[in-house]
Amino acid sequence: MRTRTRTAVLTLILSAAAALPALPARAATDSHLTGRLPSGAAYLMDVPAAWNGSVLLYSHGYRAVGWSNPAENAPAPDTRDKLLGEGYALIGSSYATNGWAVTDAVPDQLATLDLFTEKFGPARRTLAWGTSYGGLVTTTLAERHAGRFDGSLSMCGLVQGGVANWNSTLDPVFALKTLLAPGSGIPLTGFADQPAARNAADALTAHTDAAQRTPEGRARIALAAALHDIPVHNDAAQTKPRPADWDAQQANQYQAVRGLLQVPAFSWRQEAESRAGGNPSWNTGVDYTAMLRRSPLYKEVTELYKEADLSLRGDLARLHRAPRISADTPAVRWMRRTSVFTGRLTHPQLDIHTTGDALIPVPSESAYRRAATAAGAGPLLGQAYVDGPGHCAFTTGETLAALHTLEHRLDTGHWDTAPGALNSRAHQADPTTEARYAPYHPAPYPRPYDLAHPGDSGPTKA
Repeated sequence: MRTRTRTAVLTLILSAAAALPALPARAATDSHLTGRLPSGAAYLMDVPAAWNGSVLLYSHGYRAVGWSNPAENAPAPDTRDKLLGEGYALIGSSYATNGWAVTDAVPDQLATLDLFTEKFGPARRTLAWGTSYGGLVTTTLAERHAGRFDGSLSMCGLVQGGVANWNSTLDPVFALKTLLAPGSGIPLTGFADQPAARNAADALTAHTDAAQRTPEGRARIALAAALHDIPVHNDAAQTKPRPADWDAQQANQYQAVRGLLQVPAFSWRQEAESRAGGNPSWNTGVDYTAMLRRSPLYKEVTELYKEADLSLRGDLARLHRAPRISADTPAVRWMRRTSVFTGRLTHPQLDIHTTGDALIPVPSESAYRRAATAAGAGPLLGQAYVDGPGHCAFTTGETLAALHTLEHRLDTGHWDTAPGALNSRAHQADPTTEARYAPYHPAPYPRPYDLAHPGDSGPTKA
């Protein structure tokens, strides 16, 4: 009887072992591979000799036309070194082109993963992760190629999607032109080329710089900043303003507004429009009075208008009466097809975001929560927030804590995204730097647009 029992137990153990994924074969030394994909994109692979069976496919952030375009497989060297020390394989590509390159990035990243599998064998766990624009690429991979991944991590990601992004980028420049440069004829969309976009950017920047020298101008710049939810502490070099120090808050926002004008709102828009075949954004039918009242920056704007002895109601009326901008239908269709999310996750995704991000303001996380909830995937989406200024300004510990939190969700089936748990993991990964995860609830995104809401369709040209 005892012999039969031992035999049965041994059979169960052997059966369970056979059901587990095979451990990857260990190489004698670490592997470092570089090369070119058929598309021309560069790839980079680092595989430690003691590979733990997990491969991380990293999607890098936005690179403008003319910028250098190397392959990357981690957001920072220290993060890369720590992950390799923990046994992870790290891979990534450069994308074949720069700019709004999602139609290149997605196939290039999948080709990189295919090549990795060909050279090193199948991984036991495959995770997509990315920063900034790479968060859009990562989320696209997670939604549209779910069978290739076990989970995903978007860091400071553009998870509101393409149409929402360009709509929200249009709103502040429309306000600045209407209130600071009426009758100037400065175009906000439809640029013929990069020089035309730069000329428009320089012209509106000049009007904004002049306005910053007057109380009335500063109030109007704050109004424009509020329409984009630009935070009042958005750069580590800035002094964090006191809650009621409206002037200091506006001065910090002005720096970010200037940056928005100089690059994303004009130059990057022109490149995206050239891919989309026209303008993919609009503000026809937008109620800027209601948008401002929903903004967490409403109090700042009202106080600055009082200080300037300026009528906020009058300026909002001017915005209401100003000629609006319509989208080009083919461009909206292209952006919907390539860069708008469904919210239909089938594996866990964790998003992390700094609270003081001016380039991709933190309410973008509300936009993706809206999409995932409507698609019935809300439980698969985890979100956590680092209390600090800057875009993608995560410490090494905070980044590794996010990755390990995603893995905990995959291992247990439960999210453990409490700030205390994340800070504990961050401290374990990097005891030398204070972790800053904190409770936070982002404001609603000003103009969300996703495929999970059939009513999300904007006014366009005939």
